[in-house]
Amino acid sequence: MAIGILLALLAGSLVGIQNIFNNKVDDRAGTWTTTALVLGLGFIASMTIGWFMEGNQLFHLGPMQPWFWFSGLIGVGVVTCMVQGVKKLGPTYAVAIVMTSELGVALLWDTFGWLGMSKVPFSPKQLIGVLIIVGGIFVFKLGGRREDRKQEVGTKREVLY
Repeated sequence: MAIGILLALLAGSLVGIQNIFNNKVDDRAGTWTTTALVLGLGFIASMTIGWFMEGNQLFHLGPMQPWFWFSGLIGVGVVTCMVQGVKKLGPTYAVAIVMTSELGVALLWDTFGWLGMSKVPFSPKQLIGVLIIVGGIFVFKLGGRREDRKQEVGTKREVLY
């Protein structure tokens, strides 16, 4: 369990950093070029590391439902939406909203056992946890309003003088 927690923490850290990098690439190259670059380089890295670690076993796929083969298409939506979200909201706010959405959707999938997932009984504690996170986003975003207004007013005064 500890290794799972550490890997999840590492994944979250990497996603946060990747979003900042992707945003910088998007500033220069555009959203679709960024998406192609991110997923293309990810494909090359995955194939190279997979070949090194697993050899020919990399291509031995077990039986699975055909629609699972298309999960990479979901990645296109993830990267594209994150790049735009970070551009419009900033990294912290965008990632907080994405994490909340991810948690809410995962809660639904767990509860209903969709696509062959094991059903996890829904409890009020889970709902409270999601609501606390949503509340934290509101506190985070609304808590900085006065500072944002002071900066806007200061910028407007500088422009006027």
